[in-house]
Parts: sequence; C-alpha cells; structure tokens
Amino acid sequence: MQASILIVSKNRKQDLVKTLGIIDSLIDRTQVEVLVFLDGCIDSSKNLIDELKWVRFFVSEKSIGASAARHKIYPLAKSEILIGLDDDAHPLNIDFISKIENLFKENPNVGIFAFEEIKGIFASDEEALSQAEGTKNEFLCSEFIGCGFAIRKAVYGITNGFPVWIDIYGEESCLSIEVMSKGYDILYTNEIKINHRVNKVQRKLNKQNYFRFGKQLKNSTYYFLVYYPSPLLNILKLYWHNFKKYALTDWVCFRIYFKSVLIVLVNIPRVLQHRNPIDKAVITKMRSLSSLKF
Repeated sequence: MQASILIVSKNRKQDLVKTLGIIDSLIDRTQVEVLVFLDGCIDSSKNLIDELKWVRFFVSEKSIGASAARHKIYPLAKSEILIGLDDDAHPLNIDFISKIENLFKENPNVGIFAFEEIKGIFASDEEALSQAEGTKNEFLCSEFIGCGFAIRKAVYGITNGFPVWIDIYGEESCLSIEVMSKGYDILYTNEIKINHRVNKVQRKLNKQNYFRFGKQLKNSTYYFLVYYPSPLLNILKLYWHNFKKYALTDWVCFRIYFKSVLIVLVNIPRVLQHRNPIDKAVITKMRSLSSLKF
C-alpha cells in the first residue's frame, strides 16, 4: 500500500464528489486507499456509501467536529504515508503519490510535509497552476495547513493524534507541536500543489470570518493551557490583542469575544485533563520558524 488519503466532510456532498472523482483519476486503487469520515451530515452525503464502493466510509450521525473525526480515522489507515485533504481540495500534481513517497525517502527527519495551497475556484487545473509559486520553495516551518499535507503514520502514532478537545480551527497547531516535541521537522514544499476550492468573497459574505474568530480565540486558549508550561501570560496577551484589534472595532466580534470567554471558563476543567506541557526549547524553536499563510 503506497498511501492512505483521509478526508473529513460535513454537508458538502458536491465538493466531496468532485474531490473523490479527481483523486480516483490520479491513483491506483490497489495501491492507494481513501478514507472518508462523514461528520453528522444532514444532506445526502451518505448516499455516496453505496455509490462509491472503493472508498472506506465512516459515519457519525452526530457532528463531533473535524479534529475529533480525524482523531477517529487516522489510526485506521493501512499505509505508512497518511495524506490529509479537505473535502473541497484536490492535488494538482498527476504524480503526487510518487512525489510524496520520494520526499519522505529523501528527508528522513521530516514528520510532516506541508503542501502549497492555491485558494480559489478556477475553470481548470491549468488556471489554478498559473497562480502557483514560480520557483521551487522549501523551508522548515512551525505548522501545516489541514487542507493539504502528508504525515508519516509512525510519527502520528507516537503523538496523541489530532486533539479531541478542539472541534475545528487549531487542530493542526496541536499536532504540529507534538510532532516537533518528538524530534521531527515540518517541511513546507511547493513540489506538491493543492487547489483549495474556496470562494473567499462568498465565505466572507457568509460570515465565516466571525465563525473562525470565535473558534480560534477559544482553541488558542486551549492550546496554551495544554502545551505551555506557564500559559497565563500568553493567554492574557491573546485576549488583549483580540480585544483591541477585533472586539473594540466590531460589535459582532465583541459579542463573540465574551461568549468565547464564557465557553472557555466552563471548559477549563475538561481541557486540563489533556494537559501535556512541552519543553520550552521546542516552543522557542517553533517561534523561530516561519509560519504558513492561512
């Protein structure tokens, strides 16, 4: 088995169908498996289970969140290479599987490869590729973007995996710090390119930015509580920054800000059950590395 491709989807059947169709055209089904977790879908996504027998489907009737869904299916993959994609993202490299295999062989200390993300809805893959970086670009980074990455199964297995105490937005940071605490690197490479088919204008009109703001504020707090030896100062800085920059300038953000504070206070005992302080040297190293643009 060359690789396992893992996708979590919630109520985006058409996006998922397109992604799976493209993947099917690029892989050898005898060598690459595809696992899909349907997270509390109330559309007709479950009909795909009977239509696409070559896909390993997993279903939760109740939504458990993207991170918890990943936590469930990643240990079930059979390959030593785990490739994570969003349901609205697909590879732009015809030979992406072999390229990923070679990257892992050539970089034994890399635990995770972060791929180039090309955002937008394009008429063709050629048009999407026209927006890609023009020259080869690789560098060590502090985290990866969940819409397109690859991780060694052996490395994933020595971490706690994707956190169950985060729902969505921030789970990549948690896995990243655990991977680096085990002595492995995260390498960004534009050798593998992913088209993340998001309509940025429509997403803003749909108030996705407000949704993200609340989730990231809450989950960043949990991140510090779990991984930082002395989290209080970092949490205070986080809240002061978000209060000045967002809560004071936008009434909706103001309400989301204080709602998030209440949610955090209620959930602190639950989150502290997962506390796993990371060595300060690892945190210092992560801060010295480049971060990816989201």
